[in-house]
Amino acid sequence: MAVVTIVNENRRIDEVESIRSTLKLYDIDYERWTPAHEVSSEASAEEVLSAYSSEINKLKSQGGYVTADVIDVSPDTPGLDAMLAKFDREHWHDEDEVRFVIAGRGLFHVHRENGVVAIEVEAGDLIRVPRGTKHWFNLCGDRRIRAIRLFQDVSGWTPHYTETGVDREFQPVCFGPTFMRVADLG
Repeated sequence: MAVVTIVNENRRIDEVESIRSTLKLYDIDYERWTPAHEVSSEASAEEVLSAYSSEINKLKSQGGYVTADVIDVSPDTPGLDAMLAKFDREHWHDEDEVRFVIAGRGLFHVHRENGVVAIEVEAGDLIRVPRGTKHWFNLCGDRRIRAIRLFQDVSGWTPHYTETGVDREFQPVCFGPTFMRVADLG
C-alpha cells in the first residue's frame, strides 16, 4: 500500500482511507485494485490488461481515457537513466497521469499551493494526477516498476518543465524519509 508524506507537516500516512482522503486535498485520486483473477509476475502485457479489464473500462468511461498499456522498467532497461531523467524534474502534462502499479515501487512528489506531498506507490496502488498538476517521479532503489498506464491522448502526455528547481530540494528516498530536503543532509 502507498505511503504518503505531507512534507510541511512532517506527517506520514499509511492507511487506505486516510491516504484517499488526504490525497483528495491535493486533487489526487487514489485506489487499491485487486485483479479479477491471479496474474503471474511473468504475465504478458495482454494478460495484465485482460485481468484488469473491468477496472480499466470503468476508468476509461469516467475519465475519457482512450487507451491503456503496460510499462515495464527494470535496471536492465536500455536507456533507463535517460528515460528517468525526463520525469525526475518538476513538470506537468496536458492530460491526466494515471498509473496502476503491478510490480515494483516509485515515488511521486506533487507540488500544490498547499505544499509538497510525497506518494510512494507499490503493487496494487492506482494514482491519478490531474492534468496541469506540478509533479515529478523517481523509481525507488530497486529501479523496478511495472504499471498500467491510461491515456486520454497519447500525444498529450508530454512533460512541460517548470524549471522552478523545487524538485532539487527533495531526495528520492523510498521506505524512509521520502521528504528529506537536500539542505537537511549537509
